[in-house]
Amino acid sequence: MIYSLMESLDCLTYEQMIQFFHRKKTTISSMEKPSTFLNQLRDYDLVPEELYQKVIKMKSKSKIQKGVYEILDFVEKNGGDSVKVFWSCVFKGHILHKYPDLRLILSSLMNESFRDCEKPPDVEKPSRNEDVEKTRVKPAQKKRLPERRKSREETDKEEPGPSSASKLKKPDMEQSLSLLSNDEELPVTCGEKQGVLYPAKLVRGETCILSEGHWFTPGHFETFSGKASSKKWKVSIRYNNIPLQNLLKDGQLQCPVTYRSYSQKRKILVSSVESSSSESSESSEESSEESSEESSEESSEDSMDEELRKEEEEESEAVDMALFALGVLPVSCGSVSGDLYKSRFVGPHTKSIRTEERWFTPVEFVKQEMSLPDGHWSKDVLCHGKTLRFLVKKKILFVHPVLCPCPLCQPKNERDQDNDDVCYICNSGLNLVCCDECPRAFHRRCHLPPLQDDSLGDEWMCTFCVFKSNHSLWMHMRRKDVLRSPVSKNTMRCEYLLLRLLKADTLGAFTYYPAEKVERYHYVISNPMWLKRVRSKLQKKKYKRVGEFVRDIELIFSNYQTFNRDDKSVRMGAAVKELFQKDFNAVFKIQ
Repeated sequence: MIYSLMESLDCLTYEQMIQFFHRKKTTISSMEKPSTFLNQLRDYDLVPEELYQKVIKMKSKSKIQKGVYEILDFVEKNGGDSVKVFWSCVFKGHILHKYPDLRLILSSLMNESFRDCEKPPDVEKPSRNEDVEKTRVKPAQKKRLPERRKSREETDKEEPGPSSASKLKKPDMEQSLSLLSNDEELPVTCGEKQGVLYPAKLVRGETCILSEGHWFTPGHFETFSGKASSKKWKVSIRYNNIPLQNLLKDGQLQCPVTYRSYSQKRKILVSSVESSSSESSESSEESSEESSEESSEESSEDSMDEELRKEEEEESEAVDMALFALGVLPVSCGSVSGDLYKSRFVGPHTKSIRTEERWFTPVEFVKQEMSLPDGHWSKDVLCHGKTLRFLVKKKILFVHPVLCPCPLCQPKNERDQDNDDVCYICNSGLNLVCCDECPRAFHRRCHLPPLQDDSLGDEWMCTFCVFKSNHSLWMHMRRKDVLRSPVSKNTMRCEYLLLRLLKADTLGAFTYYPAEKVERYHYVISNPMWLKRVRSKLQKKKYKRVGEFVRDIELIFSNYQTFNRDDKSVRMGAAVKELFQKDFNAVFKIQ
């Protein structure tokens, strides 16, 4: 049985309610623009006025998140009654509409209480389904009801008992059943109605949605919820606000292959009824409705056929699979571009695509392209001209099942996915310090200035973000004035330039002392210089003027071109040198 919100809360013990609230605090505190949410808590007297005023006046995104978390801490400390009032006020319609993430929490809460309160009725009670159908039948349908019931009874005689469903399976059904077990269940909604979908029953073509003590097919559940006019249950029925159509396209749910033939049989049945009951106006009106429904279903099927045709064309095109061998793949959606990290990709709702500003899920990434309001991640995100759906089909990317318990699908702290998994400078992991303003993460020794525990505090911004926030305040300068200016007043700019070079030197050609790897280096280069040495001199304040810092950088490139004569090395050295010169002019706003 599906319970109302208050009944669901009553099903949870005091400890369970507090524990559930405790687990969701970080998720809730990460919401965007929480002013309406905070006003709701204030209206229900869940937050002291002083604390409310303190948080509502905050400007920084990280400070606001910290403030909301502080308010949630206050609610939790007040105990179970306050937590119960909290859920009842934040799960109001206007709040859920503004903050979709709360819908996921609501589904999780309802699902958890559902498991604790009562087991669902026996899944093999056809009388329940027949009772529901009787109560939902329109007057115009009563004349045809015996004929439909007869066909069902004939089917029951041919395939009696619960085991009859197994006779309907085809080989591809057997394979799809391995994706979702009989024990898994998905909380779904359609309009104002809530239910539980059993995927294994869906793939067999059985009544698979349990709602208010009755079993429904997806089409009947759509009618039961008052959405019959939509006539497209794959869109109107949703799991965590995700249309089932998306899960079906992603292969996380499977429909029975008998649905299309069943539609064709119904179409023949409608035609025969129309011809035999032309004298009855009610029957004609009913046939018109059925024909309209069939037209809608056929239109949906035609759309899916078009998608299948495009997939076949995509697969038939010649493609070099070596393009997809790297762990990081370039992706784009219209004018928006980013990098997809294969190690992070487990489906459409995990943050696996990184842009310069932040991490996105594939679903979020599609929404960044404003010209595609109805874009879908699997067909509109492209990698080397191929869709992500193609990469999943070719097993270059792997989509985990909907209820997968792995850390990527069910992270303990969802904010952990907002930052990189490796150091921005050296590309290795472990013991990283994450910036609170951007996705970058660093080792303490790799960042400039080097990080100390006492310098981090509650919130920390990397040099890249500090530079970005201050750059607009600086005045334009002439190059000769820049070179004469003291390093002590430009330390942060020099550190930024040096970090940019360290990041660009992916092969380490300019970072380390070359003589350590090349024995004859000191015979050719009399005055060696490398980035680590420049870093050391900058930290020890050996540079007095910016010009001294620049001369050492230019010496690195000069030595590199002198020692390396081949075309490839010359081009690489020239490219990094050009990058430095461009950055230098931009950082100091050279006129």
